Amino acid sequence: MISFYFNAAPNPMKVALFLEESGLEYRPVPLDTKLGQQHTPEFLSINPNAKVPALVDDGVSLFDSNAILLYLAEKTGAFLPQDPALRGPLLSWLFFVASGVGPYSGQAVHFQHFAADKSPYAVKRYRFEARRHWQIIDDQLAKGRYMMGDDYSVVDMAVWGWAPRIPFMLDDETAAGFTNINRLMEELNARPAAQRALALPSQHAFKMEMDDAAIRYMYPHIYSDE
Repeated sequence: MISFYFNAAPNPMKVALFLEESGLEYRPVPLDTKLGQQHTPEFLSINPNAKVPALVDDGVSLFDSNAILLYLAEKTGAFLPQDPALRGPLLSWLFFVASGVGPYSGQAVHFQHFAADKSPYAVKRYRFEARRHWQIIDDQLAKGRYMMGDDYSVVDMAVWGWAPRIPFMLDDETAAGFTNINRLMEELNARPAAQRALALPSQHAFKMEMDDAAIRYMYPHIYSDE
């Protein structure tokens, strides 16, 4: 059985959506990063990068949410375009989310809301890049129902994981302007699998407060001399 290490952050939620959509049997393993559980030797043996999500499938360990999505899609044959000519574009969009949308979105949130030193330059840069990347996603969705046209795919799941954070990383007005992203989110959120995925974190008592201990576990560079 698949063991799925997760919390309520955007990247684990992408994988939760795939698992629920696919019907794969899995065991959810909550990992509370605010308690430092990502730094235990046991978890580091699964993901040496100390991040969620991670997954163990029949003894095979995987990490990085988009790698997990691709692995599960290829394992099941689900949520991949049927047209072989679309494989290249799918990989391009999936890795665009992995290398651009996620990192810039995360940094925009961090420097605005959690950084110990508020740097106007960093805030401006990451807000600009987050907004630019999300505009590219919105423009792509203007061309069809889903990111890959008529095919609901792992790329849509990758977008779905991060899109709810747009108001927090940018603002409500900017988020409202992404009309095609909002259309996709409305459709996907209505799916029973998405509702089950969204309910998954509520079944576990994750720490909510961002106190000094949580900051030390999640942003150890603040306390580093390097």
